[in-house]
Amino acid sequence: MPRMPAALATLAALLLGAATVFSFSPFGASLLPALTLAGLFALWRTSSPGRAFALGLAFGLGLFALNTFGDMPALLAALGTAVFCAYLALFPALTGWITARTTACDSIARLMVAAAAWTLSEWLRGWLFSGFGWLSIGYTQAATPLAGYAPVGGVLLPGLFLALTAAVLADAVTGVNAHGRRLLASAAAVAIVWASGYALTRVGWSHPVGEPTTVSLLQGNIGQDLKFEPSYREKTFAIYADLVAKSRGRLIVLPESALPVFADEVPPEYVALLRSAAQHNGGDLLLGLFFFEPRASVDEDDRYYNSVVTVGTATPQVYRKHHLVPFGETIPLKPVFGWFIRNVLAIPLADQTPGAAYQEPFVVAGQRLAVNICYEDAFGGELARRAADATLMVNVTNDAWYGHSLAAEQHDQIAAMRALETARPMLRATNTGITSIIDHHGVESARLPWFTRGVLEGTIAGRQGVTPYVRFGDALVVALALLIIATTLFLTRRFQRMSLATFGRDARIQ
Repeated sequence: MPRMPAALATLAALLLGAATVFSFSPFGASLLPALTLAGLFALWRTSSPGRAFALGLAFGLGLFALNTFGDMPALLAALGTAVFCAYLALFPALTGWITARTTACDSIARLMVAAAAWTLSEWLRGWLFSGFGWLSIGYTQAATPLAGYAPVGGVLLPGLFLALTAAVLADAVTGVNAHGRRLLASAAAVAIVWASGYALTRVGWSHPVGEPTTVSLLQGNIGQDLKFEPSYREKTFAIYADLVAKSRGRLIVLPESALPVFADEVPPEYVALLRSAAQHNGGDLLLGLFFFEPRASVDEDDRYYNSVVTVGTATPQVYRKHHLVPFGETIPLKPVFGWFIRNVLAIPLADQTPGAAYQEPFVVAGQRLAVNICYEDAFGGELARRAADATLMVNVTNDAWYGHSLAAEQHDQIAAMRALETARPMLRATNTGITSIIDHHGVESARLPWFTRGVLEGTIAGRQGVTPYVRFGDALVVALALLIIATTLFLTRRFQRMSLATFGRDARIQ
């Protein structure tokens, strides 16, 4: 395939990245990333390392560009968005550079390495500097046969097989494979991968345990501009008291920081009201709020915990958020960024304390609940370890920060993948949406409309069973991606040596 002019190729990569967004929720064009990645891999096929870096950067900028960045002033929002997107775009950029640096131009090896390296870059992005696994390509495959691989290797394994499918498409379209037999073999391999994925969707990784539980998930719909305003506090308390009174579930779940106060600031009579409602339903209530612990010495800081506490028939239990959001809940390089975050961005409670990495499941309402707060559900490996001892997962969040952007729909899609990976139902109670009930197949069975106030009622059965992903985490897919790269490079070098030897022998004969 002739090489495109640099400017045109860069524009094409940018548009391919932007188009990939339509494969995620709410659009759901699940097969689209096979085409957009194939386009990117085709552009990398004949690129130098430097040009492959630039093309990957353009693709990443198109993919990760956001139109909303919290509630900051417009200038800061633009700056924050630009810096953040540029950082995320470095991962596909480095993938392109490494691929072009380690493989021959215009070769099938380059396409295979590109697919595996793409997956490794997503894995790296998911944990480096606290991690940001949002928009990993595997999330788009929850409704395709590749979803069957999620309980085996997490979101990265469907993503790896999708990237390999894209590599085969790029190989076919760009003419790297000149031989029909090799094209046929590649197509057969892809068909086997997709058929095997479908077969895995029929596997029962978990089984019901105990009696089904009725649940009530509350959505207060309190605007972010009002949520932490002292003058609106009484109204917030009244809203949730009313929603709790309407709830019929044995398990009632309020969103993250539903009461935007510290636990010791909640009036005892309000706690008694919540407890009475939960006990009347024969169960328990989960309440999101903050805990404050004053410093024990002058050398320490005060501690703030984003928490969920139980109220009702069971002994009170507390979960403290472990994985904090950089620059939103925790301050990296505090001497450098502390003043800016506290005084310029003015983010409330921006310097919180993390809870323990593993915390026992809540034992409430006849279930064992693995609770997670906000974007903790974006970290599959962490949730998998907690889910092993739980029958249900519960996510409480406040996506009001993102306004009417795509983030809330994408967050719900992420939660569905966690349910699929662990074979556990996921309950989501959010401030403004999306409040939903997701079954153990990762299928959303019910939701409340976005930006409405109400109670989502449902019945859910807890489940037990250990998927391979719960047992091994990301180790399987990382090992497979590394094996693909190592095998491809080994066979390429061997083929080159054999070709040189054959060429030398023919030259001597002549």
